[in-house]
Amino acid sequence: MAKEKGKPTRGVLRQTKANLMTKHNRFFANTKLDFFIEHYWTVSWDFTDKEPYLAETLPYPSIHIVFEKGNSKIFGVTKGRFSILLEGKGSVFGIKFRPGGFYPFFQKNISILTDKTIPISELNRVDSLTLENKIFQKEDEESRIKIIETCLESILPERDPKIPLINVMIDKVKEDRTIQTVDQIAKLFSINLRSLQRLFREYVGVSPKWVIQRFRIQEVAERIEKEKFIHYAEMALDLGYYDQAHFIKDFKNTIGLSPEEYLRTIL
Repeated sequence: MAKEKGKPTRGVLRQTKANLMTKHNRFFANTKLDFFIEHYWTVSWDFTDKEPYLAETLPYPSIHIVFEKGNSKIFGVTKGRFSILLEGKGSVFGIKFRPGGFYPFFQKNISILTDKTIPISELNRVDSLTLENKIFQKEDEESRIKIIETCLESILPERDPKIPLINVMIDKVKEDRTIQTVDQIAKLFSINLRSLQRLFREYVGVSPKWVIQRFRIQEVAERIEKEKFIHYAEMALDLGYYDQAHFIKDFKNTIGLSPEEYLRTIL
């Protein structure tokens, strides 16, 4: 088991504050499961005798299985921002699947999970209560990961060739800001537009258009925090908007705040 170090958690709003308030760790999956799983993650906090902290993220197009005592669940993609109030002392342990990587385990259209949570028992041949109990009997991440990997390997599906294709597409969208339309993705990867939409709906749970917008808004939120300034014209252009008003509207719909309001929360 290898620990992922020195890499910021992209998509976490108010990253600097989040790093002060909570502790994040990430770990790589073994070679059998790496095809399906991006990483395991832990978040821990201690607000004993302190005010609760509202943690917010703009999630990736990924399915998560999150283990928390008495409240373990499968989380579909959250189309808006994900918010949770952290109180007292606690921790959660999660599995972040690669985009499309959960489909072979679930064998159902992933879009039915979008903006929803379901019990882990929905996975065939997984005794969720026993699994949760085993995990929280262990204190260290290495032991917990071994328990999870033993469970997942017992129901390991065949490697689906569509998963690498989906991840290459999504990585390209994330890194190449010139990609601003779904047509560009379809042409770049020589795939029919309807087939592309169907592939994302079935395997990822959200549309390619949503993925483009999500990465661009994530980038803008990061730039605002880093630069402590809003370059409206530049940001709108980078996101492919024809006017600033449309950009501001989409930012507010996603973050819940206008760019100026968001900037004030991190100053």
